[in-house]
Amino acid sequence: MDGILSWFTYLSTRGDLVTETLIQTLTYVVLVTLSASIFAVLLGIATRNRPLAKELSMSIASVFLTIPSLALFTIFIPIVGLGFKPSFIALFLYALLPIMRNTTAGLDSVDASVLESAKGMGLTPTQILLKVQLPLAWPIMLAGIRVSALLTVGISAIATLVAGGGLGDFIKSGLARLPLPNSLEAIWTGVILSLALAFAIDLLLRGIGRVTTPSGVRS
Repeated sequence: MDGILSWFTYLSTRGDLVTETLIQTLTYVVLVTLSASIFAVLLGIATRNRPLAKELSMSIASVFLTIPSLALFTIFIPIVGLGFKPSFIALFLYALLPIMRNTTAGLDSVDASVLESAKGMGLTPTQILLKVQLPLAWPIMLAGIRVSALLTVGISAIATLVAGGGLGDFIKSGLARLPLPNSLEAIWTGVILSLALAFAIDLLLRGIGRVTTPSGVRS
């Protein structure tokens, strides 16, 4: 109980810093998820009928996830410097695979008979894509977007090591000052707020999924 009270006291005295770092992390999540979604979905659409290009793009995106987080963050420092830019690029590369994979899986899951029926109704390939394939694939695609958003929340804590800010600042500060007073409180602030943010984002995306998924597609 004393630990909880101590943490709330610590949190109350650092309201401005909490708000600042929370906004920084949320900025990463929003910008990275949006940009990665646009890029990955467009790439998935462009390669849906090109097996070689599809496999190549998936393989390249998979490679990014095999690179250790800190290495991927720091590799861009000589090119773009410290701060937001290397953090954004690294998080963007990490976010691609789940969205790309689910976009491909969603488009491939549309039954061939449904596509044939759409053609028989006189729809053009573009109309079939926009009115049939994407709506049917959307729940699977959104699941990939949710994974990428939550992945971004977690990995964005590494941004503090390249002066990128975010909730990781609390974790780094606490670890650097252990076992001094308030060091554990700082660590818990970064961890707990990251978890809370991830939970809130997941709930938001689930709500978006319920609103945007056609009733006939909902399971």
